[in-house]
Amino acid sequence: MPLELVTAGESHGPALTAIVTGLPAGLRLDRDAIDADLRRRQQGYGRSPRQQLEADTVEVLSGLRHGLTLGTPLTLVVRNRDHANWTWGMDPWPPEGDPTGKGAKPVTLPRPGHADLAGVLKYGHDDVRNALERASARHTAVHVAAGAVAKALLAELGIAVAGRPVEVGGETTDEGMREATDAARKDRDTLGGVVEVVATGIPPGLGSYAEKRDRLDARLAFALMGTQAVKGVEVGDGFALARRRGTEAHDEIDPGLARRTNRAGGLEAGMSNGEPIVIRAAMKPLPTLMRPLDSVDLATGEPASALVERSDVQAVEALAVVAEAAVAFELARASLEKLGGDALVDVLAAHRSYLARIGDRWQPR
Repeated sequence: MPLELVTAGESHGPALTAIVTGLPAGLRLDRDAIDADLRRRQQGYGRSPRQQLEADTVEVLSGLRHGLTLGTPLTLVVRNRDHANWTWGMDPWPPEGDPTGKGAKPVTLPRPGHADLAGVLKYGHDDVRNALERASARHTAVHVAAGAVAKALLAELGIAVAGRPVEVGGETTDEGMREATDAARKDRDTLGGVVEVVATGIPPGLGSYAEKRDRLDARLAFALMGTQAVKGVEVGDGFALARRRGTEAHDEIDPGLARRTNRAGGLEAGMSNGEPIVIRAAMKPLPTLMRPLDSVDLATGEPASALVERSDVQAVEALAVVAEAAVAFELARASLEKLGGDALVDVLAAHRSYLARIGDRWQPR
């Protein structure tokens, strides 16, 4: 069974849920390590007060016993503690009594840049909240939890994945990023940025050139583009390669089959080439603004200002954690496709065998 992930839950519902299938049995998971990644997702300069409300931790409902995976579906749950304030507004059944708490009034003011307008038109909703709750970046919490599980598997194979912000509001230094965030906060505005994920310890041969759907670069790009607010992805030197000549663009090969450079970002023809995988994602400014843009009231058809809700000034550091999780999960999927195995011991044996087979020609640095 291939490694797969399905998530469910709304931003202000009771909880967020992830079901991971295809994990080999015998993989040891560390609850503290998963919770640490959840905390990392909530941290960062420019985050909103909601991050102090949630304090995310993981619960496991199935697929794990005494810290070891069972080879059956793994169910991860992250509770929404703020749901206590939304009980009436997010009741799955017709609520009883008078409307109380948050979410009691319908939302009819779609925000430019969010799922609001396209979502209500697509699904025939009258209340924008029916679209915005699931489209919210809040549900990336369980993606991070699933990514932490994937990183545990990759660690068994000697693979490490790390994400970091490299640009916020056009600034590339820590001081510049903070100053840009402070300025945007003062102006009641938001910022975007760029994050970079680097994976090391990857052997050549993950992915394939045989079919488009098997290309690892395409799969990693899909994993990142499927993340809220991401509007662009590049691998290695990406768009800069288009402005170079071929003699300046490609990575020459030395004895031992290592590369002198890594302009390709560790991926060629849809496969890993043995160098570190380097991939970046560009994040647009957040669309929930304290100075709302012009919109239209869906209830009246009249011009109006868009919905205002609590928002971060920027969440680029959080995106780095989410992107790290997305890349890790896709690399774990590709690794299991290459190696197979229902039990971790079989996966590791296949990994050793593969490295031994190519070791006469490829020597990792």
